[in-house]
This record gives sequence, C-alpha cells and structure tokens, in this order.
Amino acid sequence: MVNRYRSIFVLITFLSLSTMAVSCRQHRTPKAISFRKVTKPDNTLPKEDRTRQKETSQDYINITDSIFGICTPALIADKPEQIIRRKAYILSYNKGTRLPNWVAWHLTSDHIDGAYKRLNAYMEDSIVPMPRATEADYHGSGWTRGHMCPAGDNKWDLEAMRESNILTNICPQHGHLNTGLWNRIEQDCRVWAKKYGDVFIVCGPILMNREHETIGSNRVIVPEAFFKVVLCLQGTPKAIGFVVRNNEGKKKRDQFINSVDEVERITGIDFFPSLPDGIEDKVESIANINEW
Repeated sequence: MVNRYRSIFVLITFLSLSTMAVSCRQHRTPKAISFRKVTKPDNTLPKEDRTRQKETSQDYINITDSIFGICTPALIADKPEQIIRRKAYILSYNKGTRLPNWVAWHLTSDHIDGAYKRLNAYMEDSIVPMPRATEADYHGSGWTRGHMCPAGDNKWDLEAMRESNILTNICPQHGHLNTGLWNRIEQDCRVWAKKYGDVFIVCGPILMNREHETIGSNRVIVPEAFFKVVLCLQGTPKAIGFVVRNNEGKKKRDQFINSVDEVERITGIDFFPSLPDGIEDKVESIANINEW
C-alpha cells in the first residue's frame, strides 16, 4: 500500500512539473537585441575593464539604428556633453566651447550621392543653450565654416542636407584644410562606402592644453586640430584614424594616418565601445591604409 501511494505521489509531481514547464515555454520573452548601456563609464579604468553591454558581431550587423548602436562613442566624463540626434548624424555638443565634442554618422553607398545640392544658409542651433555659435561669429573671422558631417554625405535627403548646415555641426576651420586635406579625407570615405557598402564615421575638433583663439561675440573656440575615425564591418573588420592640424591643407593624407587607439589617446574619447572586445581591440590597434 505504501508503495502504491508513493507511485501516485511521484506521478502527480511529474504531471505538475510538466505543466509548469509548458507554461514557461509559452510565456518566455523572445531574446531582443539591446544597445549599449547609457551609463557614464569610469574612464579611470583600462578599456578592457570598463563595464559595457556586449553582443555578437551578427547582432550588430542586424541593428537597425546603426548610428546609435555602433557609431556613438562612450559618454564623456570630463567635458560638458549634450547628445543631439538628427536625421543623418548624432553629435555630442559642448556648451563651453560652442563646438561639438564629436559628430558620428553611418555613411552607406546609397547616401554618397543624390539630388539635393549644398545649401548656402547656415542656421543657429536653437536647442542648445546660449551663448552659442551664430553665423555672425564667422563673418570677418578669417576662418571658414568646416562641416564635421559633410554636406556631401547628405545629398540623399533635403532634411539631412539642411541639418548639415546647423552650426553645432560646424567648427572654425582653416580654408586650406577645409578645401584641401579635410575634403580629400571626406572623399575617401565616400569611396570606401561605395566599395564596401557602408562605413561608420566619427570626427570632431581637438583642443590642446593651451589658451585658445576664439571668434565672434560668442567666443566660439578655434580648434588646434581635428580627428576622424572610420570603421568598416564588411568582410574583415578594419578601422583607421586621422589627426590633422588646423592649418594643413596641401600635404599628403598618408602623413596623418593614426590607429584608432592613438586617436583615443589624443582625444580622450572611447570610440566604438559597443563592439565586442575581440573586434574592437583588433581594429583599433592597426592603421594600414593599404587594407582600404
């Protein structure tokens, strides 16, 4: 009799557990792709020790919001930062310098040309605090309006073209650099986007530890140099960086090539932090223009 009751108890327990398992399978939430954490990192730690969300390479290829998911650098701990999202780019604005800390965008082969021509009107950015850059600050300054996300990358859409001329996407730039070396690097990025299908780009000003020249009544700071880093995830992932002084325009581009790691050291910005460590560490340590 005892054995009979024991058998009945085991059977009831088994049926109960089976029912619970089926219920759990029916209500299990599908796994979703998640973006990196938007918490401020501890920049005093080595890069490999910083806490960040990790996904696989395939996850990143499948992220629809690729500008936010891949381009966006880590949050900056030691500078004012206001993140602004536009149709074609994201930028980190610094209210102290009246400049972007960085501007990031995803350039695809579909976006390297289009029907919309460059606009002549430059617009004050009404969503950042005053004082802020105005067009009057540039008049008679001797410095040109240097696009970070270039107008040439935004011919595909009228709104994107218009937003490329908002002054938070602009820095005071030497005329020879603007029309020379900086323009050459912009053209290279379009060639790479056409060749590989897409590239991810981050660029911005570099301010040295010194007293800075300013322009206009709003005292917009003139950068001493500029950086640009480019990432390609098609085929074998690779990245390359450039650092150019704000007075160079006619020298060869290859003289200013740097690894992304070196650009990070110069700027204090952690680029592409959402990449898996295995990819990030590899692509950021190498700068070989022949791979492109």
